[in-house]
Amino acid sequence: MRNRNTRRAPLLAAGIASASLSALTLATAFAASKSSDASTAKDPLRQYTQQKLQWKRCDAKGPDTFQCATLKVPLDYSDPGGKTIGLAISRLKAGSTKERRGVLLLNPGGPGAPGLHLPADPLMKFPAEVKRRYDLVGFDLRGAGQSTPVSCGLTAEEQSDQPYKAETFAKDVDRVHTVAEKCRANARDKLPHLTTRNSARDMDVIRATLGEKRISYLGISYGTYLGAVYMQLFPQRADRIVLDSATDPTRIYRGMFQDMAKAAEQAFTRWTEWTARRHTTYGLGDTPAKVRETFWNLIARADHEPIAFEGQTITGDGIRADNRTFFHVQKAAERIAGLKKAAEGKNPAPSGTPDQAEEPEDNYASIAWSFMCADTRTWSHDPERYRREAIRDKARYPLYGDFAATITPCAFWKQGSEPQTTIDNKVGALITQNEWDSQTPLFAGQAMHRALRGSRMLTVAGGEGHGVLYAPDGNSCADKAVTVYLATGRLPAKDLTCRATAGQK
Repeated sequence: MRNRNTRRAPLLAAGIASASLSALTLATAFAASKSSDASTAKDPLRQYTQQKLQWKRCDAKGPDTFQCATLKVPLDYSDPGGKTIGLAISRLKAGSTKERRGVLLLNPGGPGAPGLHLPADPLMKFPAEVKRRYDLVGFDLRGAGQSTPVSCGLTAEEQSDQPYKAETFAKDVDRVHTVAEKCRANARDKLPHLTTRNSARDMDVIRATLGEKRISYLGISYGTYLGAVYMQLFPQRADRIVLDSATDPTRIYRGMFQDMAKAAEQAFTRWTEWTARRHTTYGLGDTPAKVRETFWNLIARADHEPIAFEGQTITGDGIRADNRTFFHVQKAAERIAGLKKAAEGKNPAPSGTPDQAEEPEDNYASIAWSFMCADTRTWSHDPERYRREAIRDKARYPLYGDFAATITPCAFWKQGSEPQTTIDNKVGALITQNEWDSQTPLFAGQAMHRALRGSRMLTVAGGEGHGVLYAPDGNSCADKAVTVYLATGRLPAKDLTCRATAGQK
């Protein structure tokens, strides 16, 4: 996971600061184009950066001011005259022409989560000051959503997370090998180019197409890594950068999964303490040890006989997969108490047969694996290494260690077009992090802070869940600090701490 690329990229054009192509690759791209247009020879991305977008209303049910367009970007930036793909973008224009600062590009994470809707998402409570100053711009990552979507043709089982089990490991190796082969068969020409580095280049084409010299950015979860890669490749183009719930850029991606297992165990310990103090409410035990025992007894029971609950049949593995995040201690306690009653027959399942779920659309899973497998060349190709690490991590982190460390499709994936990006720069950014986020743990955010030497970090002490900013039950202290930064461009003089509000505990 530590193989890093330290090459600096040459300039591609006046409108693009750096596209991370070697001079040799760029020269080859020029020769391949055989263009007689001198401007194209000097600026191979001109056809993309100068394209005129055709804006139209995104959704008949949405506001008139929420507009969508599709722009073209090269599939392979080393061959800008070759195949192209569409990139779906959206825009909610700034409320004030006089106060307008520029563009705030948004990414919700994933990789591959839909981002087109974000500017008008009712769950994103952008303050009026931000909406006055910025065009809010969303986009679907290359290959995702409406951006020339990729599908590997995966079944529900092939999309599901499975923990390591000695008796099923050979089958699991076959399953993830099949996933890799299906993706190779169905998206062969695209796979090497579905990477974060290319998505950062896409972001810069968006910037140029919108006529902006610099771009501001708000990225969440995986979106923090995408933002950091953009800052590394295009440091002069990065304006006001906010990274919410940051990943550790040195542990992309296997190490990130294993960090989730560690953080889930920490959150689980905290949950047992919180729940024990509320035994009269939840009936799960009046000491942390008793709560832990109740939980693991429930897991064992559900593994032996799945529990009918809320229209689903849930196994012990399913309970662990659902609850390893422990977004909020109260929600986790309510769910486990409900499952316990259902297992005891005190809370019977609704009458009737649950609806049969349709085969899930696989674009998200296809893109997530494509990016995660192609972004770094440090995935092991030895199934036995995954077996050893899964056994080790199951002992260390019983809640999720066997999920996080077991074999993935990346064990059978061909390399991406480029090595992993090293994140190490002085570009200014504000990182926001909940103390008890088990998906992007506090220690991961601190690692991003160290890599981005010009950044400041805001920690929500006692904050739970994944994502800090502009939520319906969000933290006003954190929201205010970020809004001030976006409005003025001034980072805090030092790292900050906010206290969790009632909705975050």
